[in-house]
Amino acid sequence: MASSFPVTRRAIFAGAVGAALSAPMINRGAFAFAAAPAKRYSRRAVDLVTSSLVIDMLAPLKITTSADYVAHRLTDAEAADFRASGITGFHNAYGLGGPNAKAQGLEYLAGWQGFAGRNSHVFTLVDTVADLDRAKRDGKVAVIMGIQNADQFESVDDVAIFRRLGLRCAQLTYNSQNMIGSGSTDRVDGGVSDYGAAIIAAMEKANMLVDVSHCGDKTTLDAIDIAAGPIAITHSNARALVDHPRVKTDAAIKALAAKGGVMGITGVRMFVRATDPTNVGHMADHIDHVAKLVGVDHVGIGSDADLNGYDDMAPDEYALLKQGYKGSYAFRDKIDIDGFDHPKKMFDLTEELIRRGYSNENITAVLGGNFRRLLAQVWG
Repeated sequence: MASSFPVTRRAIFAGAVGAALSAPMINRGAFAFAAAPAKRYSRRAVDLVTSSLVIDMLAPLKITTSADYVAHRLTDAEAADFRASGITGFHNAYGLGGPNAKAQGLEYLAGWQGFAGRNSHVFTLVDTVADLDRAKRDGKVAVIMGIQNADQFESVDDVAIFRRLGLRCAQLTYNSQNMIGSGSTDRVDGGVSDYGAAIIAAMEKANMLVDVSHCGDKTTLDAIDIAAGPIAITHSNARALVDHPRVKTDAAIKALAAKGGVMGITGVRMFVRATDPTNVGHMADHIDHVAKLVGVDHVGIGSDADLNGYDDMAPDEYALLKQGYKGSYAFRDKIDIDGFDHPKKMFDLTEELIRRGYSNENITAVLGGNFRRLLAQVWG
């Protein structure tokens, strides 16, 4: 979420181009990582994360207001945090939009892909799922390029252009109305437009993943219905557990799963629980809900944060971020949730899934297996 683009909160922060747990942490057989000696995890959790292809389907590489960040070369400590996170696939996506969205999108792709190339000792770009598998084998961090809007598609032909230039996933809308459909915070949701239906068809033809995370309820259901194949909700939660416009109804989750889609669960505090405390256990409640509603094969992770989250941002950046949203976003003092606000957060979530009795197979599916299957189907 950090950049020189002044159109949306995510554009401002696009980075670089213009329930308390009911049981203690499982520590039997635990050990500490050199990169985080104060944190201890069970052998089972460590083995699961390190052996699984972990995909975070909304994970900006860096939340910053610095327009120069794409020229940054990682420090040894920054590189170590990425490698120690256990995450292989980062869906690096930001919200761009407005009258110059196409130019923003082109600059964004060039800047962040240049950043990955400049730091090729850590990162590798993703074209197909084989690149995710290769990155896992090689100990690299795989960068999936995405945009959290479709304003950049000024014509249907632009979809194929952006696909050739590296875009692998796009949301149809951000929080507000565009030519394609309505956003989650719009007062009226008119659904997917005729132009939006054409864009969906073009995205499927180009093997680009359609994402409806920020779409309004009707637009979400329309898009799932219009799409010939599976699409994604890369980062959202269940409205059955928290009443917030940015999370999804059971009807939408069922429709998504019926088409073979996958929903990523986010750790953004107000999307997880309406009151504090809000911790990694409450995030797992949303995983439980989706798994019980439609099956564990349709749920994954979309943290909606970089490795360190939001709450350690500079105070002026943090205030500016919150100002970029309507009151319905209902920000609280903190944005991150307890236990999911540091580079090793996937280990904490894995410990919670172990505590809840998830099998190794199901944990591996949630951590990334389900999204890998979806990406393989969509990307071809």
